[in-house]
Amino acid sequence: MLKLTQSDYETLRAHGEETYPNECCGIMLGHTGDCNQVVELMRAGNTRTDSAHNRYHIAPQELIKAQREGRKKGLDIVGFYHSHPDHPAQWSATDFAEAHWFGCSYVITAVAQGKAEVTNAFLLRGTSEDDKTFENEEILVG
Repeated sequence: MLKLTQSDYETLRAHGEETYPNECCGIMLGHTGDCNQVVELMRAGNTRTDSAHNRYHIAPQELIKAQREGRKKGLDIVGFYHSHPDHPAQWSATDFAEAHWFGCSYVITAVAQGKAEVTNAFLLRGTSEDDKTFENEEILVG
């Protein structure tokens, strides 16, 4: 299960609307345990130059910055979010191939004609590229 505040839920959805028709992306910091509890969102720049409308990439420097800032606050990276402009809130083959943070939540918001619609979460399970899977994950907002 992924838990986040109403404010953070609205913020990540609005981020997708702001970057439309390109994909937005961001990092979720928080705590792990029985669930992934989001405490803070960090927007990230989509550094994809070839196809930002249907792909995203977070620069390694931004990931390192998020880890460092999180550690100072006692937080871990618990997941990532991005948008799918004019496509469903379902992971793509590229999303799966580029997912490497086991135990993290991957949140996708479908943005149709500039308006956020469905938001889904997927938990990356496994221990290696050979056994990794995405599982549907419940989002608890409150």
